[in-house]
Amino acid sequence: MDEPHRRVLQMRLVVETADFDEAVVFYRDVLGAREEFVGHGDAGEKVMILDVGRATLELSNPAQVAMIDRLEVGRRVAPRLRVAFEVADVDGATAASVGAGAELIVPPTRTPWDSRNARLAAPAGLQLTLFQELDPQRLDPQQLDPAEG
Repeated sequence: MDEPHRRVLQMRLVVETADFDEAVVFYRDVLGAREEFVGHGDAGEKVMILDVGRATLELSNPAQVAMIDRLEVGRRVAPRLRVAFEVADVDGATAASVGAGAELIVPPTRTPWDSRNARLAAPAGLQLTLFQELDPQRLDPQQLDPAEG
């Protein structure tokens, strides 16, 4: 039974960025994140909370991160924190991202886990993986056979 005080309700990644306006244009306008809250303070403070869909927390040990880098990029490039966004069209999202100022690290590439992943250096100092699941049913818990697991 879930104890109410032990259930996470939301994950919010807080990113400090010197170029707030560039980051807003990129994440809201280019990637399509929906505005949830906008706030401004009297001394120039600015905040925008964007809805980026379902959030998960992926914990990986160094060997896993190195393996993913090797498969996606061909060499170790990931910082300690990397943000991954699932998109419906990884080619279109990658092209739009590069057009909006993100630096392409590696173009969309098919992975062994049946997704197409692109790696970018994006505004606000974040390294992004944009990914498109090629078989969305594969990860749908509603489709799992109870006997499997």
